Amino acid sequence: MAIRKILELGDPSLRKVCKKQEQFNLRLHILLKDMADTLHKAEGVGLAAPQVGILRRVVIIDLGDEAGVRELINPEIIERSEETQCGREGCLSLPGRQGIVTRPKRVKVRAQDRHGRFFELEGEDLLARAICHELDHLDGVLYIDEMDRELSEEEIEGHVPEDDEQ
Repeated sequence: MAIRKILELGDPSLRKVCKKQEQFNLRLHILLKDMADTLHKAEGVGLAAPQVGILRRVVIIDLGDEAGVRELINPEIIERSEETQCGREGCLSLPGRQGIVTRPKRVKVRAQDRHGRFFELEGEDLLARAICHELDHLDGVLYIDEMDRELSEEEIEGHVPEDDEQ
């Protein structure tokens, strides 16, 4: 398919609230394929449609595990643990930057698949972090809005105490 341009901080599309995806058709399937191709080329973990200029509630996550690419259409978090995790986050829309962000340790999301069928997905640790991060994009929120602190260039290259919590 196609590699799409990833929008970067400063583009107004990244700050908009996305609309519900109503059509489950070839156009959506092409978007999902393009997003997966774009994510893999960029070597990221997740990508939300607004990051490629499409203001729809569509995200993909790929942790490089046996589950492969997880496609979440119109996702919403329906449960989140009170227990939290604190760790590094970066974003394809903010290249070269990372911050420490506190997120729930576990979340459950309700979403639709590419055919419009509803399903639930539970995630812990990195998957929970990725779900929260990508769903924030759908409401115009970036990790820098939520971070506890930004990492310096030296910290990005090295070890920070928060890495021990992972």
